[in-house]
Amino acid sequence: QVQLVESGGGLVQAGGSLRLSCAASERTFNTYAMGWFRQAPGKEREFVAAISESGSSTNVADSVKGRFTISRDNAKKMVFLRMNSLKPEDTAIYYCAGKKWQNIFSFNTPDYWGQGTQVTVSS
Repeated sequence: QVQLVESGGGLVQAGGSLRLSCAASERTFNTYAMGWFRQAPGKEREFVAAISESGSSTNVADSVKGRFTISRDNAKKMVFLRMNSLKPEDTAIYYCAGKKWQNIFSFNTPDYWGQGTQVTVSS
């Protein structure tokens, strides 16, 4: 019943940056661990990053570590993914996801998903 809506995707050149946003319609948003996944054409969905309920801890996939940063603003009920130094292989649909009281280092089965936002990186 948690509604998640992503925004901020678009088309950028390699080396550029984007910030994705995820807005949640959940009164107890601060009890949900949140994360981002992505799925490229012809590939399976993969984990990108996750953040703990309070925002005190993060987990970032090795493929994007050092380039992507996940953050959250519980007052605004939002999660963000800042993406720097984008590469063509980052092209995918990015999904926001959440699960109540979840260990972010085993964030494999989120309960709630957004509709996705397209990120396209040109070479």
